[in-house]
Amino acid sequence: MTLDGFPGLSPMLGGISPITMAERQARMAKAQRLMLDQGLVAIFLEAGSTLQYFTGIRWGRSERMMAAVLPAQGEISYVCPAFEEDRLREMIQFGSTVRAWDEHESPFTQVAGILTDLGIAEGRIGVEATTRFFLVDGIRQAAPKIDIGSADGVTIPCRGIKTNTEIALMQRAMTITSEAFKACIDRLHVGMSQAEFSELSIAAHKAMGVAGHIDVQFGPSTAFPHGSRKMTFLNDGDVVLMDGGCTVEGYWSDISRTIIFGAPTKRQREIWLLEQRAQAAAFAAAQVGVPMEAVDAAARQVIVDAGFGPGYKVPGLPHRTGHGIGLDIHEHYNVVKGNMTPLAPGMCFSNEPMIAIYGEFGIRLEDCVYMTEDGPRYFTQPSPAIDRPFVN
Repeated sequence: MTLDGFPGLSPMLGGISPITMAERQARMAKAQRLMLDQGLVAIFLEAGSTLQYFTGIRWGRSERMMAAVLPAQGEISYVCPAFEEDRLREMIQFGSTVRAWDEHESPFTQVAGILTDLGIAEGRIGVEATTRFFLVDGIRQAAPKIDIGSADGVTIPCRGIKTNTEIALMQRAMTITSEAFKACIDRLHVGMSQAEFSELSIAAHKAMGVAGHIDVQFGPSTAFPHGSRKMTFLNDGDVVLMDGGCTVEGYWSDISRTIIFGAPTKRQREIWLLEQRAQAAAFAAAQVGVPMEAVDAAARQVIVDAGFGPGYKVPGLPHRTGHGIGLDIHEHYNVVKGNMTPLAPGMCFSNEPMIAIYGEFGIRLEDCVYMTEDGPRYFTQPSPAIDRPFVN
């Protein structure tokens, strides 16, 4: 598949505003205030999306530690393999201290050295939730007087509230993915494989200047929330469930659409309309100050009232109604029972209640929401009808 395969698509990255140094500095300042409030002397940031959030550094994880230590007071410092130091320094925008370690040396002693340099002989440091155990264990042994705990009370409140710049980047990603959906839906044909559709979706996103893809399921396999391992081929009358996204400056889109290839049956139409009502109920419930579990409950009640469920029982809605989204496609805060976090301006999450009927089909409509002072707003408008996956 070449770009010539989508002559109607063109790059859509013009005019975007990346995250500025000033915004990243504000993020670190907020984190430091939270650390002081919570009695943390520092947080340890392994390579990953949270390190990227604060520093802008994108670095893949491996068995070799590359990480940063952000103290409650003072400048951020870094640890990396010695042969990677020059590459890291090209990326650094904040701080200047890099403790490099050669292949036969321990990176954990370098972390301990950073703490010593910062005057931290004891106290509690927080680690981000996805930090791998061997790193935590190594730091614990190298700095036995340091108490290690969770940094969730710092990282989640920072990342969970998006700025206007972040929302704008996500909006661009959502717009691009919606255009990829439209282009690929137009190419559905009898006998098409899931793999063929996926290849088309990758090419469509590439034509617009990003890396992205759309997963697809046909027929009965649409009942499985994340699909079946079996390769399927499109037939007339099949339910087609598509779920895809891309990234712009690291920020994700996430959209799902369900259509019928051909004329829908009465059963398919009824379940599709039920799903549409459930999604609308979740959106209506998503008001500032409302606990996030209430949004899940609103969608689920529509489905239960129609005779499905209850709870996660199938036929019905087998999973949470939504997940947070940002630099990770799934991040805090989740729209799920038990989450009493009140909705606040800047929160971004998916609205995707699903109706799964094993042995028949599944229907999922997914559009992401961002919260404003005046309530919820959609990044992409929901499907208006079973034969109109997008408004335009």
